[in-house]
Amino acid sequence: LPIHEAQILTYMKLAKVSAGLLINFHVELLKQGIRRFVL
Repeated sequence: LPIHEAQILTYMKLAKVSAGLLINFHVELLKQGIRRFVL
């Protein structure tokens, strides 16, 4: 969901972390539910 994408980007900026993963477990294959974010 877009709200979760915004949330992870905000947390990454506040924690000064350059990379993060957003994992959605509600998909048929876990590979389809993994999103990587890089600042």
